[in-house]
Formats: sequence, structure tokens, C-alpha cells
Amino acid sequence: MPSPQQTRAQASAITAGKTAPEAGASSTSQLRELFDGPRLSPGHRRIAQYLIENITEAAFLSITDLAERVGVSQPSVTRFAAAVGFSGYPALREKLQAIALSTLGTPSPPAESRSNELQAAVDAEIENLENLRRDFADPDRVIRVGRALSESTPLTVMGLRISGSLAEYFAYGARRVHPDVRLVTRGGTVAYDALLQSREAGGTWVLAFGMPRHAQESLTALRVARSAGLKVALITDLALGPLADEADVVFTTGTGSRLVFDSYAAPGLIAAALLQAMTDADPERTQARLEEYEQIADQHQFFLKD
Repeated sequence: MPSPQQTRAQASAITAGKTAPEAGASSTSQLRELFDGPRLSPGHRRIAQYLIENITEAAFLSITDLAERVGVSQPSVTRFAAAVGFSGYPALREKLQAIALSTLGTPSPPAESRSNELQAAVDAEIENLENLRRDFADPDRVIRVGRALSESTPLTVMGLRISGSLAEYFAYGARRVHPDVRLVTRGGTVAYDALLQSREAGGTWVLAFGMPRHAQESLTALRVARSAGLKVALITDLALGPLADEADVVFTTGTGSRLVFDSYAAPGLIAAALLQAMTDADPERTQARLEEYEQIADQHQFFLKD
């Protein structure tokens, strides 16, 4: 049996040139709209990809035939149907048949108007950013949390496993404008020690990143933070669930899930927005620290002269 990562790689393989689904772009767009809403497991993504690429034939397959074509079990197909909002495979197949029949006889669009796998990944991230733009119509919450993070000394930034890169980005920027930023990217007792020490030193807030797949050790660390008296601001992809239950403030946004590994355009932008709010919270301190850093950078030639 292939690993989940191998399955996901097969489902999102990059092909040369343009994709050309038999039923044309209209069926592809309808199917992507149908499948993009829920967060699908790697096996479910494989089913979705097969349906997108073979809709005119796949829409009329039995559950047994579809499972065999995709290389998954029949229960996996049933669970996939439920995951995308249907009572079972018959209801899903009825919808697929309606999509397939509605596009039969429709001329295929020019090749340049179709999207390949990489373009589809970009399209999904654009949608995430557009949703985030609507959320940012009222920036008060970002401003309020940024001020709270700025006032927490020390400030702890935590991201375990895949979330570590986002935490490192935020901590790098925050250190330019905040006197004591503590980065936690290792779980277990190492994380517990760091969180407890941060609270003992006077810290009041933790900024945590919780990207999928959500780690048990992240949940445990958040519980340790809360039990120690730290408040938690969480950037994640799910507004409901165990991680969100442990947070005082949750910033929810989609992640790109078209390729083998998720992409994080929208979470990265939330992180940048909170950094901006931190700099605005104490402009005098921000200016002083940035000037001091530039002097040190020039003295030790940190950066190349462009």
C-alpha cells in the first residue's frame, strides 16, 4: 500500500503542458468548486483528481468500478462522498452525472484558457487571499492582538513540525521590534520548559501556528500554555476543533492544498499583518530598535550592497 504522502503525490502530479479534461473547462470548474470546500485527505484528493480528469466516464461508474480505477477501497469512496457533502455515493454519482451531461456537446475551450496543476494551485491560493481580504475589512482584531503581543515581554512564538517555518518567519520579524522573542519549534518537554519559563519571566501571550496535519504535541503544548496562565493567539486553518478550543483568539484562513505539500500564502499574510500591528503599537520603540539594528547590520556587513 502506498503511503499517504505517495498517494497525495500521485493525486497532484504535475503534467507537462495544459490539462485537457474531456468535458471541457466548465465541468472542471464545477468539480473543483464541489471538491475545494472541504479539506480532503490524500486518498480523497486522489479520488477527486480522477473524477476531474475523467468526468464523462467516471460519472457513470459503479462504486466498485470507481474504487478499482482509482486504486482505493469502496469504503474510501463512500467516505469521500460524505466528505464532499453527500449522503452516499449514489447521491454523489447523480450530481456527477448532471455535471457530465450538462457539458456534453459543449465545445472545448482554447488550450490557453485551461489551467494546469500549478495554475490550479495558484487559483486556490488566490481564493484564500480573497477570503482573507474580506476578513481584513475590519482590522480591529488584528490591531488589538498585535498590541497585546507587543506588550508581552517575553513574547513566545510557537510552531511545531510543518508550522515551524511560519513561526520562524514571525519570530525573525518580531525580534527587530520587540526586545525578547522566544521561538519554540520543538515539542514535548522542551516546549513545556520554554512556555513555563516564559510565563515565569513575565510573558502574557503566545502566538501559535497550527497548520495541518495538526500535531498532538501542539495541542498538548497549548494546554500547558493555558494552564500556566499564558493567553494564546492561534493562526490555523480550522475555526473549530481541539486547537481552536485552547486559544483565546483564533485567526482562521485556508491553506493551499493542491500540491503534495500545503502552501501558506494566507497564513503568512496574517503573520505579516500581526507584525505590522506590533510595530504600530509602540512606534517609538519600533523606530529605536530598527535604527539600532541597521547600525549593527552596517557595522558587521550583514547584507550585500544591492
